[in-house]
This record gives sequence, structure tokens and C-alpha cells, in this order.
Amino acid sequence: MISIIDDDESVREATKGLVRSLGYEAIAFPSAEHFLQSEGIEDTACIISDVQMPGLSGLDLQERLLTEGRATPVIFIAASPQEHARRRAMMAGAYGFLPKPFDDEMLISCLEKALGRAGEARQ
Repeated sequence: MISIIDDDESVREATKGLVRSLGYEAIAFPSAEHFLQSEGIEDTACIISDVQMPGLSGLDLQERLLTEGRATPVIFIAASPQEHARRRAMMAGAYGFLPKPFDDEMLISCLEKALGRAGEARQ
């Protein structure tokens, strides 16, 4: 399952639709806190998360998951991509850091890489 975390409902729903169109199961959350409190955390194969959100940021979520020993792949999307945030995310193992609006093909490529499916035929 792919978990999508974004406080912007339109981005969240559009991303969920794209992921589902690729044949993946997707679930969306309005915040990192909602994701962390969900049962979906155990079934998540990859996270697509906004960087800047009220409360826990996407970068803080990534750090928390790593601290807890969860190596769940993360792809970030950002309305205002800043180099220091991109660097922090990538150094912590992010599979992508895309500006909003992101190119669908770039997200698909990051998702396939994160899931170890690069080069495979799409579902």
C-alpha cells in the first residue's frame, strides 16, 4: 500500500488517483500525525509526503520513522522546495524530492525505484 500524506486535499486526492491508476492500493492522510495513528503504517510499502505541513513536517516524519527502525521508502513533494530541505531528505534516504506541481512521470519513476520495480512493466 502507498500512503499519501498532504494537508492540501486537492493534491492528496490527485496523487491518490494517480497511484491507484498505476494499479497500487493507496490511502491518503491529511497529516503526519493521522498517518502515525493509523493501522496503515504497518502495511505501507512507500510514503509520498508533503514537506511542509502543520504539526509534524514530512522531514520530521521521515526522521521519526528512521529512529523507530522503520525503513519505509519516502518520496517528498514540496510547494516551496528549499535546497537545505532537499539535502536533508536525500541524506536520510528519500527516493525523490519533487516540486509541486510535480510531473507524473517523475513521481512514477521515483515510486518504481522506491518499490524496487524500476524497469519492470507497469501493472
